[in-house]
Amino acid sequence: MFEKVVVAVDGSPQSSKTLPVAVDLARRYGSAVTVVHCREFERYEGSDVDLGPPIPATKLVEDTVEMFRAAGVEATGELRKVRPGHTHEEIVQVAKKLSADLIVMGTRGMTELKSLLLGGVASKVVHHATCPVLLVR
Repeated sequence: MFEKVVVAVDGSPQSSKTLPVAVDLARRYGSAVTVVHCREFERYEGSDVDLGPPIPATKLVEDTVEMFRAAGVEATGELRKVRPGHTHEEIVQVAKKLSADLIVMGTRGMTELKSLLLGGVASKVVHHATCPVLLVR
């Protein structure tokens, strides 16, 4: 049923709550998981300024992929560099590219305050995704 699952992570405590759910689901269905992390960057005086959490993006993806593999789940990772406000587009694009059967993500992440005012990444993914989206609180 869920052969290919995309798990979106952002390094927030809420994002880490999705991982046990995603591992359980992937093990039950024998799913292949792609962990995706979209790191927001802003261009400032000719350089890219990382707007993400303090953990390095590659480490976040590698550690998450390793956690899935340690649980016996086939997993790969994708790191995407995006402009602020475009994270949802990249998550949806990864899912489309992979012909994913499901996207798993948290309801709130690094931009919790902003999401209350503008509509969060999760809400935008739900509206634009072409596959089911499982939101974990």
